[in-house]
This record gives sequence, C-alpha cells and structure tokens, in this order.
Amino acid sequence: MHRNPSASTSQEPGRHTPVLSAEVREALAAGRPVVALESTIIAHGLPRPRNHQVAQELEELVREAGAVPATVALLDGRAHVGLLPDQLVRVAEDPAMRKLGHRDLAPALATGASGATTVSATAFLAARAGLRVFATGGLGGVHREWTETQDESADLRLLARTGITVVCAGVKSILDVPATLQRLETLGVGVLGYGTGHFPGFYLSSSGEPVDWTVRTPQEVADVMRAREELGGPAAALIVANPVPEKEQLDPAVHDRVLARALDACRERGIVGQAVTPFLLEFLMRETDGASLEANLAAVRGNVRLAALIAAAAAR
Repeated sequence: MHRNPSASTSQEPGRHTPVLSAEVREALAAGRPVVALESTIIAHGLPRPRNHQVAQELEELVREAGAVPATVALLDGRAHVGLLPDQLVRVAEDPAMRKLGHRDLAPALATGASGATTVSATAFLAARAGLRVFATGGLGGVHREWTETQDESADLRLLARTGITVVCAGVKSILDVPATLQRLETLGVGVLGYGTGHFPGFYLSSSGEPVDWTVRTPQEVADVMRAREELGGPAAALIVANPVPEKEQLDPAVHDRVLARALDACRERGIVGQAVTPFLLEFLMRETDGASLEANLAAVRGNVRLAALIAAAAAR
C-alpha cells in the first residue's frame, strides 16, 4: 500500500481538544506568562451588564501585570482557552449558558453545548492546554454537616490530580474550612499563605485557621513551583491563598450574623446538595446589600493581579 504523498503526516488536534486563542497559543510558544480565568463568575456570578465589564477588567489586570489572560469556556461543543471579545460578550449575555464542572465536560462536548467553567473544569482545561497558573475567587470544599450529607465540592479531588497553581482567597466561608483544609492535606494538595499565617476566609481576610507555609513574593511562589516540578511525583495543585485586604473585606460581625441566618433558612426550607451554595451566596448578597459581592470582587481582583505576577516570575 502506498501513502498518498500529498497527505499530511502531522497530527490534527481532536475535535474535543481545547482550542487556544491565537494570543494564548503564541504566548505559550514563546514561553511568556499566561493566566487562566474561570467563566462562571461572568455567566452566573454577577448581574448583567456588570458581568461583562468585570470580565474585561480582569483580563486587563492580567495584561497590566505583564501576562496574557486566558478566560476558559465551552462554546458550541468546543472548549476554548482564551476568548475573543465577541466570545466574552456571548458568555456574559447568553442566558442559556450552562454551568459546567469537570464531570460535565464530556457530555457538553459531545452534545455541542455551551457553558461557563467552574474551578474544577477551568483547572482541568487550563492544565490540559499547558497553562501553569489559574486565578479564581474562592474554591469549593467540604460542606458543613458533612458527616450527615457527605457533600464536598468536586474541586478538591480534581485539584488533587491536576498540576496547576491556583491563586484564590481560600474557600467559600459558607463551607467547613477546617474540614476542607484537612481534606486538602489528605489529598496531597499544597497550600501556601501569601503574606499571611492564616488561611483566608473568602469574604474575610482570615478564617482563623493557620497555614503551614507562608510566602511573601511572587518569586517565592515560583520557586516552590519549580521545586515541585523538579521533585516529580504525583501531579497535584498548589494553592496560593491570598487574603482580601482587611479594608475591603466584609465586616466580620455582619458576615457571621447573616451567615447564621442563611444556614437556618437553608435548613428550614430543606435545601440540599448543589442548591445549597447558590442559595447561601444569594442570601448573603441580598442581606448585606451587596457588600458580600463587593468583597468577592475585591478578592478576585487581588488574586488576578497576583496570579499574573506569579506567572511572570515562573516564566523567567
């Protein structure tokens, strides 16, 4: 049998392989820093039209710090790492945009669906595309009353087998923070406190829980990343826990009071499973007159800036 000499011998990427924007592809090829950004905050976390404004702002913050932004989403059954302006608008404005975790990716790809990616889906796709740093607001974790519900976020197991550095403001304060930290330890996920000896509390600068390791500069984080890579071993994420500035955090007394009421309301209404987190977050935003949302955004901005600086340090 003779091979057609005109046939290509290069391997074409599969239909379900992530599509990199030209900007992201060129940056990776040149060894320039790239930062992955999730898209659920755009599609499901903010009201329109502010969501699109924030999406643009976060990408610009990455660029100002010397890196290339790579917002991740699925559009018409294709995973995209790095969105064009019109694609970013679509994620922000399309009410049919689904919320996709890691387990949802294969069905979404196979059926041609469109959706915004959560922490687990974003981390997976970003690492698959060769990105090393990802910025988000807060991670999912072990839910309160876990002994009864066995409810924990898919983020944890995915991060336990995905070698990417995640800059976040801790885990959402509606969760069981001590149990989440214990779970991260069990799963072998590294945790660094950035400029702090305590794990951040998402809306709050501190959850009160200590961290074992503290770093103070982007270069120190890059050094840890390099040491992990040289050591080898099982792939797992490195969490850089970056607290929201105290002046921008939600008032701790208000936070504790409103969260207690939110948890009571959740139990009274019999809300369980995946419905718990959105209910509690919406309750907090409503009952704090939007102050919780502003604290969330302050945390995200800080995480995005720091992630860009870490990516730049790691690329040097």
